[in-house]
Amino acid sequence: MTGMKKKGEVTIYDISRALNISASTVSRGLNNSPRVRKELRKKIMQTAQEMGYQHNKFAANLRQKRTRTLGVIIPRIDSHFMSTVISGMEKVANIAGYQLLISQSEESATLEEANIQALFNSRVDGLLVSLSYETKTKDAFANILRKDIPLVFFDRVFECGNCISVVIDNYRAGYEATQHIIDQGCRKIVHVAGNLNRNVYNDRYRGYRQALADNSIEFNDKMLIVTHLGDDAGVSIINHLLNNGSMPDGIFTANDNSAVSLICELKRKGFRVPDDIAVVGFNDDPVSRIVEPNLTTVRYPGRAMGEVAASTMIRNLEGTQYEKVNSITLSHELIVRQSSLRKGQP
Repeated sequence: MTGMKKKGEVTIYDISRALNISASTVSRGLNNSPRVRKELRKKIMQTAQEMGYQHNKFAANLRQKRTRTLGVIIPRIDSHFMSTVISGMEKVANIAGYQLLISQSEESATLEEANIQALFNSRVDGLLVSLSYETKTKDAFANILRKDIPLVFFDRVFECGNCISVVIDNYRAGYEATQHIIDQGCRKIVHVAGNLNRNVYNDRYRGYRQALADNSIEFNDKMLIVTHLGDDAGVSIINHLLNNGSMPDGIFTANDNSAVSLICELKRKGFRVPDDIAVVGFNDDPVSRIVEPNLTTVRYPGRAMGEVAASTMIRNLEGTQYEKVNSITLSHELIVRQSSLRKGQP
């Protein structure tokens, strides 16, 4: 009966033949049964993964090829930006009759890989991913790509021949934010970046560097601070700058949480924003309009990004994506508010 099997569909019998053990032992091993010794369980799992075995969690999947579910992996669910992306995805998916299975990597490559495997085993029709800080290679996506499961990256992306990326022009946005601070008369500008493994932070940093170069401002290593960009980043960053004797007259930071934290800490230390130090953030989170002074930032269209990522995925699945697209770039906008407008400057 094995001739009836769909091409490329790996069964427990294939694994049992490969390991020369019974199919029932393979089944117990895949279900993590204590009746199978730990080393053998590990070997069964490893072989199953190498062979591209998909654990069938839903009986219905025996009868139908499609599950009408899309897997989503995001770095953190508590980010305002990511929650707006998810709301955009949900809107499009629900209208088209798809469900989302959402998991978070918590910025860990190991957890991200476990999420990919879990969603693969749940037989998602497609996978939408924003990469963790730690992810360096595409290895964890091997099964997804080998099975031709459509893969769409958004925000934090990989360059990938057979997948699609949805982004903004982070390089240009970083350049515009830095140029704006320079136009306000600042010459000693610190950039607070996230992990430079990731395209979003690396591109914003490159834009910052280019704006400095175009204005004949020399870059100094002390002016780059790489951090987790959390809402508690301000204290350690300002202490670090004070200890180094390298207080700037402008700060461009790669997200709004860290910008707000910086403004609060600068005020606590007796600095005036923007008169002493101009501050620019990124994302246009609601907090940017609450902090005093209101924060200059880059508007990043999270909801639109979610809608575009999901609709591109669904068009691929439904066979209505006629043109070959590898990358989609959405527009951004520099929103100028009080935190960067220095006295006497336009």
